[in-house]
Amino acid sequence: MKRNLVLVLILFFVQIGVSQELQATVSVNYQQVNNGNPQLFKNLEKQVNEFLNNTKWTDREVLDIEKIECNFFINISKYGSNDFEATLQIQSSRPIYNSTFSTPILNINDKNFSFRFIEFETMVYDQNSFNSNLVSVLAFYSNLIIGLDQDSFALNGGTKYLEIASNIVNVAQTSGYKGWSLSEGNNNNRNFLISDLLSNTFSPFRSTMYEYQRLGLDLMQEDLLKGKEGVAKSIQTLLEIQKVRPNSLIMRTFFDAKGDEIVSVFSDGPKIDVTKLVETLNRISPLNSQKWNKIR
Repeated sequence: MKRNLVLVLILFFVQIGVSQELQATVSVNYQQVNNGNPQLFKNLEKQVNEFLNNTKWTDREVLDIEKIECNFFINISKYGSNDFEATLQIQSSRPIYNSTFSTPILNINDKNFSFRFIEFETMVYDQNSFNSNLVSVLAFYSNLIIGLDQDSFALNGGTKYLEIASNIVNVAQTSGYKGWSLSEGNNNNRNFLISDLLSNTFSPFRSTMYEYQRLGLDLMQEDLLKGKEGVAKSIQTLLEIQKVRPNSLIMRTFFDAKGDEIVSVFSDGPKIDVTKLVETLNRISPLNSQKWNKIR
């Protein structure tokens, strides 16, 4: 009897430590909007926060310490009759092994973010149906965050969640909202991003995400020189993309997240020959040449 009671208590305490996958911080900026009750925007912030943090995005058992830290910045530019026009900045990070530091995984600005929001209306997520553009966009980026996070721990480890994000795109294409279709006349939207991530052409990107993290940054506390060499080697992998798709969206996405960190990695500690690294960086990301010039 006592043994059974102990087991029940253990299971209870284990369960209360298990939670949803995201530890999201949500911020809604409405300074550009002259109309509308401020409480409306505060409720939008609150409901989005609850949706992101309370939705069970995977079938995994996730401990509190395993939650993915991420930020969603919603900048409202126009509002009227429950319709909103905005931009959405999404950032995510993950801890570096055996350290107190974190590394950025995603930093992307979605400029095609319009949606309808009615206060206190339940936000329902179903990857196989389109209920609202607000829900679909948030669900897309939540799965993208989880997929890329998993890719950073295991080679192609996030495929399942990237495929869910792709399915959300497919379902939302007929909604009429911008950001979902390949026919919008640019290569800078959700459809292009997820299509590239799952394309064999861009598989070196996902290899780099794994090598950069696990064979680079995660080794730095143990062997700083080996870790720096791993980061440098992983960046060389991106040359395979440059040869076939120069200035691609996925390459810009990588350096928007990693550009400043790369400079920081090679600014301190044991020196390695960075000649080839700088040459590669200038070739695959020339817009960041001023940053690369700081690498010595």
